[in-house]
Amino acid sequence: MQEFNYCKGSRAVQTHRIFPFDLNPFGFLFGGKLMTLIDDTASISVSRHCRRGAVTASLDNLNFLEPLHANHSVCVESFVSGAHHKSMEVFVKVIGENLTTGERYLAATCFTTFVAVSSDAEEFTVPRVVPETEEEKMVCAGYKKRRAHRLHERDDYKEFAAELSLELPWADEK
Repeated sequence: MQEFNYCKGSRAVQTHRIFPFDLNPFGFLFGGKLMTLIDDTASISVSRHCRRGAVTASLDNLNFLEPLHANHSVCVESFVSGAHHKSMEVFVKVIGENLTTGERYLAATCFTTFVAVSSDAEEFTVPRVVPETEEEKMVCAGYKKRRAHRLHERDDYKEFAAELSLELPWADEK
């Protein structure tokens, strides 16, 4: 496996028209549909970066900035913004476009984390990330801080989850 990859090597872009069946009751792109597009695009970035299978570990700070309207396009752009042993952080930028006027707007951003998996017992480390553009450098510069925060939150969440009930809420308890 390569020692490093450039962000541009993992860049993935998907553009879709927003149809009426993609809308929530308020006439905007359903958030769950956008999350599906984000996960799909980010998974392509991860595969391009490490050339192996990987699973989604988390989706951090999905910030919906502007609603995406019917008959606009939604462009989901992603690239790997940090790597550590087997985990990879992916930055995702969502741009809407009014296809009638050509106006483009930042609709959402987020970071996702994926973990590379091996089909056998081989040892591996995913390549580190090398940014080139000013935007890539700005995004990648915060990786170590975001990762440390994510790990701390994960530990807190494990403690929280350990206290949750596994009982069936609809079952009568006697």
